[in-house]
Parts: sequence; structure tokens; C-alpha cells
Amino acid sequence: MSSTHLSRRKLLQVAGAGLAAGVTAPLLSSRALAAAQHKVLIAYYSRTGTTREVASQIAQSVGGDLFELKTAHSYPEEYRATTHQAKKERETNFRPQLTAEVHHADSYDVVFIGYPNWWGTLPMAFFSFLERYRFAGKTIVPFCTHEGSGLGRGVSDIRSLCPNATILEGIALRGGGIEKVSSDSAHRELAQWLDKIGMTA
Repeated sequence: MSSTHLSRRKLLQVAGAGLAAGVTAPLLSSRALAAAQHKVLIAYYSRTGTTREVASQIAQSVGGDLFELKTAHSYPEEYRATTHQAKKERETNFRPQLTAEVHHADSYDVVFIGYPNWWGTLPMAFFSFLERYRFAGKTIVPFCTHEGSGLGRGVSDIRSLCPNATILEGIALRGGGIEKVSSDSAHRELAQWLDKIGMTA
């Protein structure tokens, strides 16, 4: 994976955006922001490739390391069968086993969390992921793809799982396939959001 570092100015923008979003977690101090290097992780889950495409666009815009969550168990090819399995996992509070880990997770300062909205929130793979790392003291930036339900409870669930992180304003992009999130309008929406939260140069 390649790694890109945020400038002090950019991290100050990120911290300010977190304050504007009304987060309760402590913001990074100016002294901490001035410390040598600040790394970005873009963690995502994608069954069909749509959320992966958005994650790749973010990486192209802000740099950082991409990390795809993969589970030890598989999901059906057929959409409806997958939704039934996802619903059952949600109802039973299932925690999927992940097949890879983030090396040196503590070295990251900003963590993007990308997910398809499944039954109003994150796929359960992210519950396993966030319960493992917690990202205390980090800045978390949510983004999701959806079919009409937006970010759902994803942001509040992230906040519950990572109570000592700063959560910035997220974005929900309408899914419907890779072509939809690769459109010019989707690119513009993503760029405007990144600029709004201070994640552009």
C-alpha cells in the first residue's frame, strides 16, 4: 500500500470540520497537528464493487492507504439472498470473522469508513472491524452507497463503537452500480464533500 501524509493546514481543517459537525470527542491539539506526519486509511466493505469505486476515488483525491474488509464466510451471488443473510446477521448481532488486519493501525490519524447501507446501517463486518480497532483519538470520516436510505444509522453506530474518535460529516452516494457512482455528477458531489470537510489541498 502507498501512504500519503496530510499537511498541518489540512489537519487543522479536518479538526475544525469535526467541531462544526458537533462531535463530542476531543479534537487533536494544534501541537499534535504540527507533529511530523499524519496518515490516512480508507477502509471499506464492498460486495458488488460500488463502494470500492467510491473508496478508490477518495484515495485518488486525498491519497492514503486502501484497506478492503473481507469476511471468512461468503455471501450469495443473488441480491435478495444476500439481503436475507444480512438481515439475519443484523438480527442476531453476528460478528463476521475478517480475513485480514490493518498493520500499524495506531499510525493512522484519519480513517475513512466506507460501507453499503445494509438494513439501515453498516454491514456487520464493520462491527467486527471497529470493535477491534476502536480508533480512539483518530478522526473518522464515514461514506456510504445506498438505494434510498442514505447513511442510515451508520454514523451513530460508528460513534457508539468508537466513542473516543472524532466523527466528521459523512456522505451518502446513491448506488445502482459502478457506473452511477462513476458519473460526472457523483464525482462533483464527492469533490464538494471532500472540500467541505477540509480534505482537499
